Amino acid sequence: MKVLKFGGTSVGTPARMKDVSKFITADGERKLVVLSAMSGTTNSLVEISKYYYNQNAAGAGDIINKMRGTYLEHVDNLYSTDKVKQEVSKFINEKFDYLLTFANMEFTGKEEKIILAQGELISTYMVSHYLVETGINAVLLPALNFMKTDADSEPDLNYISEHIQPLITDKNVQIYITQGFICRNANGDIDNLQRGGSDYTASLVGAAIQAEEIQIWTDIDGMHNNDPRVVDKTSPVRQLNFEEAAELAYFGAKILHPTCIQPAKFANIPVKLLNTMQPDAPGTTIDNRIQHGTIKAVAAKENITAIKIKSGRMLLAYGFLRKVFEIFETYKTPIDMICTSEVGVSVSIDNTANLETILQELRKYGTVTVDKGLCIVCVVGDMEWENVGFEARALDALKDIPVRMISYGGSNYNISFLINESDKQRALQSLSDHLFNGK
Repeated sequence: MKVLKFGGTSVGTPARMKDVSKFITADGERKLVVLSAMSGTTNSLVEISKYYYNQNAAGAGDIINKMRGTYLEHVDNLYSTDKVKQEVSKFINEKFDYLLTFANMEFTGKEEKIILAQGELISTYMVSHYLVETGINAVLLPALNFMKTDADSEPDLNYISEHIQPLITDKNVQIYITQGFICRNANGDIDNLQRGGSDYTASLVGAAIQAEEIQIWTDIDGMHNNDPRVVDKTSPVRQLNFEEAAELAYFGAKILHPTCIQPAKFANIPVKLLNTMQPDAPGTTIDNRIQHGTIKAVAAKENITAIKIKSGRMLLAYGFLRKVFEIFETYKTPIDMICTSEVGVSVSIDNTANLETILQELRKYGTVTVDKGLCIVCVVGDMEWENVGFEARALDALKDIPVRMISYGGSNYNISFLINESDKQRALQSLSDHLFNGK
């Protein structure tokens, strides 16, 4: 069985829902389909939550009733029989009536997560009923019955596998539909997966049922070899190793979240990134294969801050780096890049929520300088050190651009450069020209 995930734009209108339904049933194969909320719905639910936080029930009610009208209009356009229209309309009205009840209670993060879950619950109900109306043997699987996180807010893989397996045994069912993004936490309360959202759900479910393949359908033809928003002549990368894909996702490739493919990696299940607007395009396949001797792609991550700690006490001393890293750990601030010398260490971070407190702590150990407005540019591919000249090609592309830091050797899959944000577009274009376009 294959697992297919479709995002909000793919189910954003009745016409799109019909297109997706035709597509997933065309070959007659059994599938498990993960759906997001209709596009724009989650943003509206966030806005409703903000009104409730501010005790403005009237403001929340205005948005709720506007959404209700839109969804009921979708019902008229999606279904052809009065019976199904009435059934789905009743469900939608119940959901929006439920959203209005939050005006009468104390509103916390717990209530917000319940509200945010409603988008996926509605979209999957609508699509599954459309499939049944058109004669497809489809079953709606409530994700809240099997998707669960543990006490550390990480997916409980054993629980997911144990609880979903018995639900998909009916060989007569062609399509199983479930919700992305939403889950229950260790206390049994409604929660969400946050990182990667519906993509994460698809990867977790695929691993849990040992799927043949996981397909993530978006509005772009796979992962490109550079950012098509700022660079000319980009092209899709047809194959990536899981590690390469994770590096690109972490360093700025928006099509994928870096953690969401990890369950598929460990289960050795290929992931395909495909385009709903061009379903025949090959997209990008992510698996455990390694294509030796190739540079695959470039990505960039903005809003980076560099911190340098210089201290004579570091010279020939042990324990200095541990003290520095413990400060970042205490304030739950991940480090992106690190470079060291005999008397100093430079690191880069993208989370500056606790920056001033971190700097105060670091000043106990040396002189601290800070650079803001920086950007990490990451070149990804087979970066084994035996591949003579790979790093030189990247360096040559950036010969006219000031480089604050270089990270090479920490991974077999990337070389990273820290530059000014103002040089980002020029750097990305030059790397494309040198690495991919033969200039």
